[in-house]
Amino acid sequence: MDGVVGLSTAQGSRERLLARLEARQARIGVIGLGYAGLPLALRFAELGFPVLGFDTDGAKVAAVEAGRSPVHGIDGARVARMRTGGGLRAQVGAAGAAGCDALVICVPTPIGPHKEPDLSAVRATLAALEPFLRPGQAISLESTTYPGTTEELVLPVLARAGLRVGEDAFAIYSPEREDPGNPEGTVARVPKLVAGATAACLAVGRALYEPVAGSLVPVSSLAVAELAKCYENVFRAVNIGLVNELKRIAHAMDLDVHEVIDAAATKPFGFMPFRPGPGLGGHCIPVDPYYLAWKARELGVPSDFVELAGRVNDAMPAYAVERLRDALDARGLPLRGARVLLLGLAYKPGVPDTRESPAVEIFRLLEARGAMVSYHDPLVPRFPPTRRLRGASPALESVALDEARIASQDAVMVVTPQPGMDLALVRRAAALVVDTRGVMRGDGPGVVVTA
Repeated sequence: MDGVVGLSTAQGSRERLLARLEARQARIGVIGLGYAGLPLALRFAELGFPVLGFDTDGAKVAAVEAGRSPVHGIDGARVARMRTGGGLRAQVGAAGAAGCDALVICVPTPIGPHKEPDLSAVRATLAALEPFLRPGQAISLESTTYPGTTEELVLPVLARAGLRVGEDAFAIYSPEREDPGNPEGTVARVPKLVAGATAACLAVGRALYEPVAGSLVPVSSLAVAELAKCYENVFRAVNIGLVNELKRIAHAMDLDVHEVIDAAATKPFGFMPFRPGPGLGGHCIPVDPYYLAWKARELGVPSDFVELAGRVNDAMPAYAVERLRDALDARGLPLRGARVLLLGLAYKPGVPDTRESPAVEIFRLLEARGAMVSYHDPLVPRFPPTRRLRGASPALESVALDEARIASQDAVMVVTPQPGMDLALVRRAAALVVDTRGVMRGDGPGVVVTA
């Protein structure tokens, strides 16, 4: 008799949650209001769900509560509409989690100093949520991570809370696929992977995400979704590593690597063009190879391509500095004491994000070699001191990009060409341009060296 009652209770928890999701009455809690979490919270709110955002950063919470966007590229008017006329709220602390029907975790998963996975934000989030977990809730992890994370970290928390996974609580993994700066790279437009710890969890996951996602791609297990997310980013990292090696070979042969790529790209099958650069940055592409390689080592299997790509891409900032040193040397100038202006400190054009940015590493290497370095980036007006760059010295500030400034430099290095940068002015006024992105190719005045 007890088994019949238990089954009925479990079915009731799932059916009530599914009904609330279908009616868009379920309260959605989004933990982490950054590049992944805030657009997801807005998407839920715009479709009529009540949404409660959580973040440890009080400034982000205050901005959302005031109807402002704390994230570059997300329209403040959207936040204002959902805050005043929609169901969006935000808070610091996890106390409101008890009132949420679904809790979606969108927190950072960086790498540690020895290239090991750093899941401290996920662990801290789960620890904060644990006292507020209750029957009838779903927990979905969206952070990029190695296969096995959801099972290893989320399921034990639910068990300690006295909840039975797939019966009265539902564990989901559905990785974010936001592409900052790309209006097509949003949850509303990109197919979304979704997996559950059980068939019942998958059913809840589908009901949770079907309203907000461009389309759903259900997979058979949590680990499949976790590995697929790693692989899609490692795919890019490996191919970028390959083209970065090709760049070095082309330079040694005095060939234009971009002309080589353009020529190869005329093949209509079996080829996908990737572009070289000064290294990798951001929250996924430079990180995920190390998550996958770490898991492979734990399993005792090789991950040679993955690890090699990581090493190649990590070496590109130093290679860019070498190209600059050689270009200065050809003009009879030493790198030590040279005045060098870096264009772009963010990791990619169109965003202010400096996480893992190769520009920061280039800046550090140049300072270590005695160069006098400054930077211009209209989206990064100030860069606070870090352990990697200038220690405890005052914050760096972006300098104006004008003819006098450019002409006063021994070299200008194009690292991240932000929208609106006057590259024609740079070409006219600079004594030497070292171009790490191939954006200054073609005929024109000035000395341009690719790096």
